[in-house]
Amino acid sequence: MGDFLSDKALRAMIRLALLLPATLRGRMMATLVSRVLAPLTGYRDRAMANLAHVWPKMPEDERRRIAREVAQNAGRTMIENYDIPGLLERMKHTPVTGEGVSAIEAAQAEGKPILFVTGHYGNFEAPRAALVARGWRIGGLYRPMANPFFNEHYAANMHALSDPVFEQGRRGTMGLLKHIRGGGMGVLLFDVYDSAGVPIDFLGQPAPTLTSAAEIAVKTGALFVPFFGIRQPDGVNFEAVFEAPIPHGDPVEMMRELTRRLEARIEADPGQWFWIHRRWKPKRQRKRAEKRARQQDGR
Repeated sequence: MGDFLSDKALRAMIRLALLLPATLRGRMMATLVSRVLAPLTGYRDRAMANLAHVWPKMPEDERRRIAREVAQNAGRTMIENYDIPGLLERMKHTPVTGEGVSAIEAAQAEGKPILFVTGHYGNFEAPRAALVARGWRIGGLYRPMANPFFNEHYAANMHALSDPVFEQGRRGTMGLLKHIRGGGMGVLLFDVYDSAGVPIDFLGQPAPTLTSAAEIAVKTGALFVPFFGIRQPDGVNFEAVFEAPIPHGDPVEMMRELTRRLEARIEADPGQWFWIHRRWKPKRQRKRAEKRARQQDGR
């Protein structure tokens, strides 16, 4: 019942916001999430804790400023991605820049596969929308939401941007693999916690990171291209940046390089990354380390 009611409330909020002009609805969602939802849901506290985890010397008022910007960006991003026609129209006129543009244009012209990779930074759907608005077909893989009612329209919204879209899991990964192997294009976000991942330092702290994105690129021969949808100071417009492709090699090293690319963006503007995610889970990692130490002592 709780999931049902929270989904109804969220749907009502989204419908109300979509009735407003785009600029006004963005401001409204930024304010609502930063001042109401983030404190109530614990997102603000989680962002503060994550910032203290990686930058312990940062003054508290600076952490609060960043946490506020994170919540504002999250609010704007959510409502932007629920207005697919509006996002496509906006991104159709947004310049596509970066060292990787010539490489992806050549691959697209030759029918070669491309795997775009990014993190939860700025609006991570904006660069994909920029290419879709120009006639590209780019699939994706998504992690289903815990709330099944919310997940229903969340998934439908992803399909509305560009198909094919697959649900994370063995079946979905195989579907995306087949799509890319056939010369298709797809998008993956890599900066989420997964206990099965390889520990890779992220902002100075080890974070379990799946290597599946790099493995798919190597298996299919796909161009492995990091991209970022960087929100501009006006809060409305974006820069769609496609970076130089990461060369194929050891998947762990490929993911380390991808992590470095994301780190550089976060260090340039930390308020645009989703610090509300449980990226490190330091308490869990500490308990596991203590358990391993006890097991070793008992040998």
